Amino acid sequence: QVQLVESGPGRVKPSQTLSLTCSVSGAAITSMRYYWGWIRQPPGEELEWMGCMNYEDTYISPPLRSRTSISWDPSRNQFTLQLRDVISEDTAVYYCAAAEAGSSWTLPSEYDHWGQGTQVTVSS
Repeated sequence: QVQLVESGPGRVKPSQTLSLTCSVSGAAITSMRYYWGWIRQPPGEELEWMGCMNYEDTYISPPLRSRTSISWDPSRNQFTLQLRDVISEDTAVYYCAAAEAGSSWTLPSEYDHWGQGTQVTVSS
């Protein structure tokens, strides 16, 4: 069974870089079977797909492309989100998740395996 756990700071100051790590167990992140994604939910809003990666490539939501990077560390079976120049609107619960290859991986509903989520607040 695939399990994901997010880790990172709970609070970030405006203009700083948010870095979150997702630790994966039950599957190798180099597997061809999965897309590994980051999804967030601002307070009172719907889930927002931020981006994902697989063994071949990385895909970032166009509105976030200028500020967002996703990378991986296969030796640790982890993947990481970096969001630069954060603003108050980046306050949200951030989830890492996994979707099966062949799914519509830009849709949060296509992700079958989720971390518990981590609250990130952007505040000075």
